[in-house]
Amino acid sequence: MLSLDKKRVDAIIRFALKEDIWTGDVTTQSVLDRFLNLDAVILSRQKGMVCGIDIVERIFASIEYSLKFRPMVKDGDIVEPGQEIAFIEGEAHAILKAERTALNFLSMLSGIATHTRDLVERASGKAVKIYDTRKTIPLHRYLQKYAVTVGGGYNHRKGLWDMVLIKDNHIRGFMIQSGIKDSTKIIKQLIQRTKASVQKNIKIEIEVENLKECECALDEKPDVIMLDNMSVEDINNAIKLREDKKLTNTVLFEVSGGISAKNIKEYVSTGVDIISCGSLTSEIKPIDFSLEIIMK
Repeated sequence: MLSLDKKRVDAIIRFALKEDIWTGDVTTQSVLDRFLNLDAVILSRQKGMVCGIDIVERIFASIEYSLKFRPMVKDGDIVEPGQEIAFIEGEAHAILKAERTALNFLSMLSGIATHTRDLVERASGKAVKIYDTRKTIPLHRYLQKYAVTVGGGYNHRKGLWDMVLIKDNHIRGFMIQSGIKDSTKIIKQLIQRTKASVQKNIKIEIEVENLKECECALDEKPDVIMLDNMSVEDINNAIKLREDKKLTNTVLFEVSGGISAKNIKEYVSTGVDIISCGSLTSEIKPIDFSLEIIMK
């Protein structure tokens, strides 16, 4: 599980609270006494994996440090409908100011962790790893990728700076630049150029769309070859091609495109190393949580 940088989390929280509260909570200010103290509980409304409980605690503390927050679960725990997640004690104004922002983060991140866990379990029994992509909500990538790791998945590149990924538009752009129309020649040149220009600690991956492109890429031995939107049959043929070239432990294969809970086992069975799913962070089904004031 990824370890969160508290300073980075606090910066995200600060902007999220400003978005929601801005100049103040006019409703609570109108109906409740300033120094009214209350007890509240966060409840799960459906089954899922919890993610973001520490973030929720920091949100309440950001509003009022004297609030007492008592978590009943930790990130990675599975919760059932009606289960108590956390208790909060203190100023009513502070609790209600933090409520929606806290629940929004908890619901979103728990949804990502739950979806990731589902795919990881469907792929169990094989060495394949489930990876996320850069298809994330702007300014929330850091937390979304954390949620993927809570669910048992792995992070692909964090951004454009930490890994080379030569995609179809890079190949097309180089075709225009060079005047070469043969994609296989382009692939060889791009891998060679990249190896000569980037630092050795930066991994190099290239996207291919057919077996001919895959064979050319294998000859240049990048760290990873992405078999993009290829059929299961073609992926099996690519695996055989890699075996024939004795590169099974040298070049990793990643598959991507149209992979879901319904068909993931077909791709797992091929023996690929990585399955990347943009849906982990782009098709979020939030887990429903609520905060309720406790009547004494």
